[in-house]
Amino acid sequence: MAGEIPDLQAEVRTGTGKGAARQARRENMVPGIVYGGGADPLPVNFKYNYLIAKLKAGRFLSTLFNLKVDGQEDVRVICRSVQRDVVKGLPTHVDLMRLRRTSRINLFIPVEFVNRETCVGLKRGGTLTVVRPEVELNVLAGDIPEKLVVDLEGLKIGDTITISAITLPAGTKPTIDRDFVIANITAPRALAAADDEDEAEAEA
Repeated sequence: MAGEIPDLQAEVRTGTGKGAARQARRENMVPGIVYGGGADPLPVNFKYNYLIAKLKAGRFLSTLFNLKVDGQEDVRVICRSVQRDVVKGLPTHVDLMRLRRTSRINLFIPVEFVNRETCVGLKRGGTLTVVRPEVELNVLAGDIPEKLVVDLEGLKIGDTITISAITLPAGTKPTIDRDFVIANITAPRALAAADDEDEAEAEA
């Protein structure tokens, strides 16, 4: 299961329509709407600087949030769109969708590499080259893995770790339908350079 789902703070927006949205922007707020989940749409406002910080943190459109609004029950949401000013590129509106525990969504899950000290390739001077520090998975909203674990024990120089080598939690699947590379153990630069020279001499 996932660890702590990050909070997303918002305020109830009084009034709807363009007039209320313009008023929110004049007050240094970004208007938004929360919809879905079998409940009525809820107009909300986000503090401008707070939202900018969340956007700059990355993965805003693929992160599951715990939406906290005064006077409302906390609810899990995922952002479906961020509208931006066509000139300045600053956010002007946010659409959030409520999720039930049985809802399926795509999220980026971090990859953790363990047992580096017993990795043969690393002990012999190899380098762990991480191709995908995160993997996008299709998951149930109520059963999100905190991370994917790659066991490096016994891996040698030249070994490649693909998604099929990772035991995925039940109910999750990659969004890419092929056995893609997660990481590999590459040779030390000096050894790789020597191999290149040997190949060049053989060709000559």
